[in-house]
This record gives sequence, C-alpha cells and structure tokens, in this order.
Amino acid sequence: MAERESEIHARHNGTSQIYSVWPRSPPEPATVGGALVAPRLPPPPARSIRDLIIMGESKWMGKRWEEMDTDVLVKIFKELNLVELSPVSQVCRLWRLACSDPLIWGTLDFGLLKSNFIQTRASPYIWVDDRSDKRLAKILRVAMAISRGNVNCMIFHYNLYMKDEHLHYISQRSPHLKRLVMPAWNRISRAGICQAIERWEELESLTMPTIGHPPYIMEGLANNCKNFKELKIMGSFDLLFASAVTTYLPKLKVLSLRCSKVTMGALQCVLNSLEHLEVLNISHCLLFEMATNGRRQVIHELDNKALERASRLREFHHCQSRQCVACQRMMLDEGILRWYRYEDWFWRRDEVRSLDLKDYGRLFGAQCEMLTSVD
Repeated sequence: MAERESEIHARHNGTSQIYSVWPRSPPEPATVGGALVAPRLPPPPARSIRDLIIMGESKWMGKRWEEMDTDVLVKIFKELNLVELSPVSQVCRLWRLACSDPLIWGTLDFGLLKSNFIQTRASPYIWVDDRSDKRLAKILRVAMAISRGNVNCMIFHYNLYMKDEHLHYISQRSPHLKRLVMPAWNRISRAGICQAIERWEELESLTMPTIGHPPYIMEGLANNCKNFKELKIMGSFDLLFASAVTTYLPKLKVLSLRCSKVTMGALQCVLNSLEHLEVLNISHCLLFEMATNGRRQVIHELDNKALERASRLREFHHCQSRQCVACQRMMLDEGILRWYRYEDWFWRRDEVRSLDLKDYGRLFGAQCEMLTSVD
C-alpha cells in the first residue's frame, strides 16, 4: 500500500502556502484487483497571488514598461497626439527620451490650428484675438519642450497669423528645420523672418505667401541656407518676384506656383534664367499679360516658345482648362484664391509630390484642437 504523503504547512510573506513532500523513498506502485496502478502524484505547490503576478509578468510580458527598449516605446508613442504625449513624457527619463525621438517629430503639422481674427483696412490688415496668440504660445511651448530640437518639418495653416515672438521661439528650438510651410506672414516683420532664416541653416524647402518686397527674403535664403532647393509661392507672382528668385536662387531645383496669379513676363523669366530648374508647377494658375490698351488679357494656352523652354524640365505641370474645377475657381476669384470657400484639404494639395502635404498629421489632430483652448 502506498505510503501516505506528509504535509508541511508554512507561512511565507504573510500568505499561507502548502508544500507536498514525499518521503525519501518514492512510493511503491499499488495493486487493485490484481492490476498494477501508478501511485497518486501530489498536487503542485500552492503559490501566493504575488508570486503568480510576478511569474505572469515574466512569462507573458517579457519586460516591464520601464525596462522596454526605446525602439518599442517609440513605435507605441507614435500613435499618440501632442496632448497625450505631454503627460507621457513626464513619467520617467526613458519615456521622455522616447517621446522626443525624431521618428515622432519629423513633421509637426499644425494644419488644423487657426487664429481667431478679423480683417482690417490698415496694415497688417489682420487683427487677431489675444486668446489666439496665447493659445498658440502654449501649444508651441509644449511641442518644443517634448521634441527637443528634432523637428524637421513644420506646417502652419493659411489662417494662422503668428507674430515675431512665436517665430523667434520656434526658430531657437528647431535648429535642424528643413522644411517650412507658412502661408501667412501678415504679422511677421522683415527682421523677424530674416532672423529665423539665419538660424535655419539646414532649410531646404519653403512655402510662403506673396510679399511686397521679395528680394530680401531670397537674399537671406541664398546667404544662409546652402542646401535650399524648393520654393512654393501662394498668391501672385510678378516680374519683380521672378527676378528676385532668378538673381539670388539660380540653383533652385523645384518651383511651384500652383493656384497663383502669374504674369507671362514672370513665367518667361523663370524659364529663361533658372538653368538648374528641374520641376515647375503652374497648374491652375491665372496667367495673364497686359495688353497695349492697359487691360489685362488672360492666357488660356501657352505658346510654342514657352512649351519648348519647359520641355527641358524633368517635370512640368500645367493646367489652364476651362473645364477644370480648380481653374474655374481661380477665374471666379480673379486670381487670388479664397481658400476658405473650398475644401479643407484643397490648399494642401500640389502636383509636385515633394510639396504635397497629404493628410493631416497625427501629432495635432482635431482632438488636440478642442483640448488646447485657453481659459
């Protein structure tokens, strides 16, 4: 007959546990009705809840959160927006390091952030509510603090009217910026934009509005941004603007004038003078020239000379069709597109792949827009 097992009761960490212990010699097999029956094995040792939790973490999770690899944390944090990243970055040093990774902050898209403003008749022709300025300053502080200088591309809405103070703040804290999309400069002074460009030595691409005296900005780009190669103008493009571009940026590779009012003289200047130009986009532009009677004459088709000059380019995008919806909008708005009348995504599009803004980024989505109000 099999020996009976002995039981030892012990207390460990305040929790009762039962350990089944066999005698030194293993139990002999028993016989029932002449048949050999294996001895009954003892139940496994009972464990405390604490031991089970630790064992579960070790077996199923592999590592604790504070021990996870930075690469894994970055992949997780990429799914968060700016509002969610703010408290996460304050958990510990490892999480803060992961939150500032360049893979998260490569593009900071504020395309949904707009100012609360009204138009005025006096310069700068815009009045912005003080609460909008404070809100923008608050958002920029959070973004610049978490990103720790790793932003490569910044995108702003055409109705976001920042001041010199805002531009000064971000230019100091994003020294490696390579692309800037900022279609509204009404409240930015000449000194303010020049000072920012001096800091952005790695800038390669700029999307900007029409300005009254373009030579100074082109000169600033030429003197400070040695790798500058892409320029997009949103507004109007005349011979003065074209001359400034060809004079100071002769090695420009990409130029987009999409949905702008362009004089034929400016277009000819670009085609004749920019020998290194590879890509030109004049899609949906309102092309015109001044007739002898002083009236504006709209050009719906390019002449053979312009087409011949454009044929040397790697990419030449043009559309001046009366059947095109975008071209119809340009005619309706007389060459200065009222972006607010149309789809939210329309201003972000471009036939040039490197200039197209695609969908809005995750870092500042619609949820962030609602949660970043200023009391």
